[in-house]
Amino acid sequence: MKKGTIILIGVVAVIAVIAMMLGGTYNGLVSKSEEVDSKYSDISVQLERRADLIPNLVNTVKGYMAHEEKIINSITEARTKLVNASTVEEKATANEELTSALNNLFVVVENYPDLKSSANFINLQDELAGTENRIATARKDYNDAVKSYNQSVKRFPKNILAAMFGFKEKAYFEAKESSKDVPEVSF
Repeated sequence: MKKGTIILIGVVAVIAVIAMMLGGTYNGLVSKSEEVDSKYSDISVQLERRADLIPNLVNTVKGYMAHEEKIINSITEARTKLVNASTVEEKATANEELTSALNNLFVVVENYPDLKSSANFINLQDELAGTENRIATARKDYNDAVKSYNQSVKRFPKNILAAMFGFKEKAYFEAKESSKDVPEVSF
């Protein structure tokens, strides 16, 4: 073979190897991005399930505590915000508001022994507790996927390719500082 042909074959081989590496990196970033989107969808499903349980819980409680309308209204408003939220940040904020409102409700329920012993209320409370656990698991899985994705987008040399193709960091589903406050209910 001629020297020029060998050099050409070498250059083509190097270009092919680089192209395969870039393709693999790009496909890896796409897979991680899709994993984050999938995990976010899991959170949305659980939040929707929770939102669907709320009207039943509210209707059950209404019959027992007609004068506790402020708490009922705060739950209804928080549920509406959660259902209408579209971004990760909006969903996280609405979720925290709904959690706070539900915590206030459960504090007030302590003053209604008939309600606490109602089979319907107990079943709804159990369903809600199970959903809360699912939300926590889905949120953890989502944040794990975001961490893996964000690390890929930030690490060299993937960060160069990520910037070229518009892969940006994704937001974590985080609790707000106010969610750590204990609910205060006064009578």
